[in-house]
Amino acid sequence: MKITDHIANANGKTLFSFELLPPVKGQSIQGIYDAIDPLMEFKPPFIDVTYHREDYIYKQHDNGLLEKVSYRKRPGTVAICAAIMNRYKVDAVPHLICGGFTKEETENALIDLQFLGIDNVLVLRGDARKADASFIPTPGGHTYACDLLQQVSNMNNGLYLHEDHDSSFSTNFCIGVAGYPEKHFEAPNMKADFKYLKQKVDMGAEFIVTQMFFDNSKYCSFVKRCREEGINVPIIPGLKPITSSKQLISLAKFFHIDIPEELSDAILKCKSEKEVKDVGIEFMIEQCKELVKFGVPVLHFYTMSNPGPTKRIAEAIF
Repeated sequence: MKITDHIANANGKTLFSFELLPPVKGQSIQGIYDAIDPLMEFKPPFIDVTYHREDYIYKQHDNGLLEKVSYRKRPGTVAICAAIMNRYKVDAVPHLICGGFTKEETENALIDLQFLGIDNVLVLRGDARKADASFIPTPGGHTYACDLLQQVSNMNNGLYLHEDHDSSFSTNFCIGVAGYPEKHFEAPNMKADFKYLKQKVDMGAEFIVTQMFFDNSKYCSFVKRCREEGINVPIIPGLKPITSSKQLISLAKFFHIDIPEELSDAILKCKSEKEVKDVGIEFMIEQCKELVKFGVPVLHFYTMSNPGPTKRIAEAIF
């Protein structure tokens, strides 16, 4: 079922969902099940699974020369989605990214996803590789999320990369995109950011999932601005509690977000990491209660495949 249908069928009730990381190469899928099982009591209608582009490692040979080798640290997104749908009977939403895929590979992946009965995709540009200062597209692939979105939209209309085959089969994906209540870090200003978001919706995006945030006023302002710009699709807030003192810096640095003074001051007063986790979870519980009152369609949690903190929050909300 499409995410937009899940939201419509809820009749205004706030739903619960979450995002998972594929296990590191060499680990089994049992880790995924262990991350899902504690959260199923909250009846998520869908579960996101991230996709990670290739990166590079350097192997040293006996002659001292280094060989640059491409590898993917967390493979298995498509198979994990299929396993989730088979085991839990909920919809799985794979992330679809630009980096690491040619347009041909993307087309083939979309056909596989449709054959598996996957109805939703979250279209993202994806992050730069660790060794790259900025995002570098794969040769023959897409540079921007809007280009990737256009390919998905084309396939929903029966348009493929090549014309020398029967194009009677059309996909039917419900397409999601990312939104940034505090602005995408590469956008020059909020006006430009909303311009590109509106372009994605006009091209066929049917829902938005936001970057994590800790200040609800920024989410509310984001929604208000979206509506003023004619962006009327569901806007799902992305959420993650702070669970360690290191995250006070790392989340702000890597996700380009502000941490409210109230939260940072409380964390800095903590005398142990357990206290930090408790403070972060309690803050998120109150944040979620406010969002439910605001009428958000879904509370979507970035669990990082650690269900414990999200379970405590969901127990207080649902």
